Amino acid sequence: MPPPVARRAEPQQPPRFADTNPVVTRSESPSRTERPRVRRPVATDGAPGRIPADPRTGGTRVVVTGRTRSGTTGGGGGRFRRFVTRWGWRAYAIPLLVLATVVTLVDLASGGAGTGGSATAAPTPSAGAPITAEAVAEPSATPTAPAEIDAAPTEAPETAAGAPGFVQQGAGSVTVVPGTSQVRGTGPLQRFVVEVEDGIEVDGPSFAAAVEETLADPRSWGNGGRMSFQRVGQEEAAAGDYAFKVTLISPGNMERYCPGVGTGGYTSCRYGDRAVINLARWATAVPDYQGDIPTYRHYVVNHEVGHALGNGHQECPGPGRPAPVMQQQTLGLEGCAKNAWPYP
Repeated sequence: MPPPVARRAEPQQPPRFADTNPVVTRSESPSRTERPRVRRPVATDGAPGRIPADPRTGGTRVVVTGRTRSGTTGGGGGRFRRFVTRWGWRAYAIPLLVLATVVTLVDLASGGAGTGGSATAAPTPSAGAPITAEAVAEPSATPTAPAEIDAAPTEAPETAAGAPGFVQQGAGSVTVVPGTSQVRGTGPLQRFVVEVEDGIEVDGPSFAAAVEETLADPRSWGNGGRMSFQRVGQEEAAAGDYAFKVTLISPGNMERYCPGVGTGGYTSCRYGDRAVINLARWATAVPDYQGDIPTYRHYVVNHEVGHALGNGHQECPGPGRPAPVMQQQTLGLEGCAKNAWPYP
């Protein structure tokens, strides 16, 4: 065999980079995920754009990282970290302010819907208490429409104060006068109930007949076919089949049936669906009527029923002229002549 031929030793190559930067050499067959990722050249001598030369090789020094392709430069969450780096504490403050604003707006929206800008109105109770065949124990607390009164004078006339002939205060409950009348007049029918307070020593049917007579008169509200009237009894009252009630109450209980309106036990009133007649005025009238009790009784029924039909107060049109029936004649005629009728 021929003698072995000695191979010539190849000189060792110095490493490409001999500085402190990390050195990565290519493997024989690097996988896709093992290839080094080259970072952009960084100037280290303070001169922007200059890339220092390697002192041994004379070539350009390249700084590489040991990260694989699947890595992200600068660590995880690159966009968020750059955002934080740029904005500092504002990066945390802005989202918190946005969240607080949204919560405040939602709270205001829900609060406004709950309150409606205003307080919620309480339901209004019915104007009349349930009526039985015997009596009504208590009046309504709240009317279905604004109350109408002839306000009490600052000082009641002497002829009315303590006048005999009527009970100052009855039992407080009322009884529906039984029976039904004929329809009086023509036009839209207005059914009404007559009530008398218990314990006032007034005959219910007699009072009901007086009310019927007033409303059936052609000078009253049914004048010329404007409307017709019919009194109904206990069954219709219990069923609510009526338009209004005419109720006779003692002066001592007027504030119970006209609460808060200030009758002073002297005047009558309309409260809810009730035309409330003061027993004292029914028995004695007022000084300006000079003892003409029958005419005053027509007036007070027409006046309070007029309120129940939706009419308001009127003023004296002039000295000597007939007072409108909706004038507060109980408090004075103001130069007018007494008048009991809407259409005299």
